[in-house]
Amino acid sequence: MKTDLGEKYSPLYFLAALGNGGLTVAFFIFFMFMMPHPDTPIATLDSVWPYIKNGPLMITMFCLIGYGGMLWFAYRHVRMLAWNIREYRLFKQTAAYLQLIKSNNEITLMAIPLTLTMTINVMFVLGAMLVPGLWKVVEYLFPFAFLAFFATGIYSLTIYYRFYSKMLIQGHFQQTMNNSLSQMISSFTFAMNAVGFAAPAAMSENPYIVPVSAFCAMFFFAVAALLAIKNLILGFHAMLDQGISREGSASLWILIPILTLLGITTIRLAHGFHFLFQSHGNPVFNFVFCSVVISLQIFFGILGYIIMRQNNYFPEFIHGITPAPATNVAAKTPGTYALICPGVAFWVFGMFFLDKGLVNSGLLQIFSMPWFILLLPLLLVLAKTIQVNSKLNRRLLH
Repeated sequence: MKTDLGEKYSPLYFLAALGNGGLTVAFFIFFMFMMPHPDTPIATLDSVWPYIKNGPLMITMFCLIGYGGMLWFAYRHVRMLAWNIREYRLFKQTAAYLQLIKSNNEITLMAIPLTLTMTINVMFVLGAMLVPGLWKVVEYLFPFAFLAFFATGIYSLTIYYRFYSKMLIQGHFQQTMNNSLSQMISSFTFAMNAVGFAAPAAMSENPYIVPVSAFCAMFFFAVAALLAIKNLILGFHAMLDQGISREGSASLWILIPILTLLGITTIRLAHGFHFLFQSHGNPVFNFVFCSVVISLQIFFGILGYIIMRQNNYFPEFIHGITPAPATNVAAKTPGTYALICPGVAFWVFGMFFLDKGLVNSGLLQIFSMPWFILLLPLLLVLAKTIQVNSKLNRRLLH
């Protein structure tokens, strides 16, 4: 990997670590929704090991491939996280950093707590899938998970308040340079905070941890949703006025991971409310809610694809096929990593839609032919995402 980038570094390089962390979770999703785990809310080593040890050969191979993908991308996540932390420390000593924090691009610093929150999720997944008997002591771990999410949440708010207070007091936000949805990274970060807090709210049985975690999840949910609406309006206003920034075209897909995170937060909170208020899940709500979320994701996915195809984004920014030498710098922007999270997010919530929206509602039988037909496009999106991630790693980091 490249080192000592200095002024050429950008906080958006954290998206490389974020994408690989997301792919770690993507492989965990196979176990989560395709392997039975009746005694725990998520798949664990204890629920999977019998199938690895004594299951049919195809099941064993499936499990080993899932573990292989999960461990590989977890390794890549940690490696890229360490690289980013080192490069960011060096970058803070440059004049480019001082210029960054005086511009609209200061919001890119939100990629740091966004990635760190993903790291907590990756560690939780690895612990569940690698440590035998972990769920027997998980209640002792939830307070530490809560504190970790609390720390990244405070970090997120600190960066955002510092950025937005300067913008409101000094009024130097450049709306003419806001012709994309790049400002939505703040919503993305707060949505990641929300889904993190929703995990102990959904899976713990501690009467203190559940309500406190649920409140924190709803706090960040509300902030993420409010900022998403604000940034969506301002971003589309600038894009309709000036046309979309070619470099920021991938930001049109940022709503896909935001919708996934807010959707999973809602599902997790509903599960937590079952424990708090002894209520029961509503299959009608699950079907309608999951359908609405994935419909919006498909809508923005098609819109973003059309725009990026028409402005030649894919050949130039992914494959480096540039029409003119003047675009060579833009063609290697780390913002291209924004393509990875939407692919991961669509796969993840697609599985939630199949499981919560269709299977658990009694509308579809798992492993039936219609189930596999609906699964196929999700698998294709995941495979394409892995391919693009590999391509970007070679072009941008090596």
